Amino acid sequence: MDYVVITSIGAVFMAIFAMIVRMKAAKKPVSAKKIILPPIFMSTGALMFIFPMFRVTPLEMIEAVTVGFLFSILLIKTSKFEIRDNDIYLKRSRAFIYILISLLVIRVLAKLVLSATIDVGQLGGMFWILAFGMIVPWRIAMYVNYRKLQQQLFDDVPTKTV
Repeated sequence: MDYVVITSIGAVFMAIFAMIVRMKAAKKPVSAKKIILPPIFMSTGALMFIFPMFRVTPLEMIEAVTVGFLFSILLIKTSKFEIRDNDIYLKRSRAFIYILISLLVIRVLAKLVLSATIDVGQLGGMFWILAFGMIVPWRIAMYVNYRKLQQQLFDDVPTKTV
């Protein structure tokens, strides 16, 4: 139970960090690199599955990916871009903060309930899969929307004739 409490506290701090990063991100132009890199960096966490204590069953993997994908829909719906000063910015969304907090509460409650029946290592593996299953579709959707706006910016730029 101690591991569950410690990791839940860690999740709260990570959520606060994500909110701060998101608020700061809205003040600077977005780039493809800023959209693509977080899932790549997070993918290194898959190395935890080298250790048997973190391995999950195929059914647990399917469950975690499915829940992650469902959560990603909420993030996709609240992540919109806008063009300002010939740059692409992430729009500020109050709903994003509430959704992030709601997802955190759901995650902590699920962890408390599931920790009674699932080993803490397996649970850690499942929650990593859930998070990865959430961030990948979200970032893919963000990248697709970003490219559309980037193309719109490119199309709107007048071409010089020589």
